[in-house]
Amino acid sequence: MGASLNQGGGRRRGRDFRQMSEINVTPFVDVMLVLLVVFMVAAPLLTAGVTIDLPDSEAQAISQEDDKPLEITLDREGNIFLGETETPRNRLIGILSTMPDLNKESRIYIRADKDLDYGRVMDILGSINGAGYKKVALISNPSAKNP
Repeated sequence: MGASLNQGGGRRRGRDFRQMSEINVTPFVDVMLVLLVVFMVAAPLLTAGVTIDLPDSEAQAISQEDDKPLEITLDREGNIFLGETETPRNRLIGILSTMPDLNKESRIYIRADKDLDYGRVMDILGSINGAGYKKVALISNPSAKNP
């Protein structure tokens, strides 16, 4: 793949070899392509830290206004996770109010397991809304009927 320009104008003879001072970029390109493939495969795995079974819905996708919305996850047992950190129910609103880059206009996503009691989800939703956060959205899987 590497090319060299012969500046002597003719064929090289015997001991007339000079040291090649050009960089061979082929191995560098190979390594970069392998890293690109690794990151493309690993990136979708980094989206959600807590594994839950989301319910299906026919709702339209939410527009991405914020770069990093806050995610609150409720797993099957009713445990609450703020991001990937488990948080006690009685401390959730206090922690939200002390977060420096979260204001009342920030978007908060609630991800809840589909087998979780509806009342538990509404309890968390009502507490967040009662604390003054108005942009709260429930996350679901797209329905199989929805193309």
